[in-house]
Amino acid sequence: MIGAVGGARHDWFVVNHEPSCILMRMPVDIQARVIGNTRLSDDYNIIALAAADIAASAEPGQFVMVKVRHGSDPLLRRPFSVFEILRSPSGPEGITLLSKRVGVTTTLLHEAAQGDIVDCLGPLGRPFTLVDPPAEAWLVAGGVGLAPFATVVEALQIRGTSVTLFYGARSAGELFHLEWFGSRGVRLVLSTEDGSRGEKGRVTAPLERELQAAENREVTIYACGPEPMLAATVAVAARYGRASQVSVERVMGCGMGGCYSCVIPIRDEDGGSHLVRSCLSGPVFAGSDIAWAAPR
Repeated sequence: MIGAVGGARHDWFVVNHEPSCILMRMPVDIQARVIGNTRLSDDYNIIALAAADIAASAEPGQFVMVKVRHGSDPLLRRPFSVFEILRSPSGPEGITLLSKRVGVTTTLLHEAAQGDIVDCLGPLGRPFTLVDPPAEAWLVAGGVGLAPFATVVEALQIRGTSVTLFYGARSAGELFHLEWFGSRGVRLVLSTEDGSRGEKGRVTAPLERELQAAENREVTIYACGPEPMLAATVAVAARYGRASQVSVERVMGCGMGGCYSCVIPIRDEDGGSHLVRSCLSGPVFAGSDIAWAAPR
């Protein structure tokens, strides 16, 4: 059973002044206790946090800002999508985060032990807008970009929406949680760059092939992963007249719009662009709204 969250709590109120934003719910700042740490590989893990207040209000695609309480390095928190909502018969009691060890914070999360304390602020950001039947939801995930899609799948299940997950990684050893998605009726289309599982190549190849074959079906594309993958996914969706939503991965210092470290260019009607803060206007955007960099 998940225990209670200990420590201090602080309430924050965020008013969003950027025109493309939505008014966010009030996030909370809690000291979340680690209740589990599942190491998926030498670099990937899923960490479970007792964070009932965040779990109760988090929507699919929202994120949290976290800092493991070990010294001052790193000084600032780091953003992580809410992966799963942990529930008991009494209701939501915690969240999980999918993490890949690449820096100080992710190393601390990979090594965290049960009982450790993680400062956790959330839920933050703009969630995905979900579709109802007969529309289908096609999810496109690259690597750790799988992170927002467990909550998306659960919400789509409730709506009865058909879900396909196009999931790509470098190798078979970096494809995770396949049984979890499969057990919830998600159709899996896998690809790996080295061909060790699924189709060899990038995940946009099977996506384009299936969009071409789905001419008369109503499909909305949801994507999360490296920015070049997002840009390619949006381009494929546009070629076949499908709407897309993307969750961008940007470096964030605060997650609440104060530091301006996470800006992203958004298209203007006159063909130009302007910058918005992805922590407030996103992290979820309509794919067609972003002024993507030209391919290198």
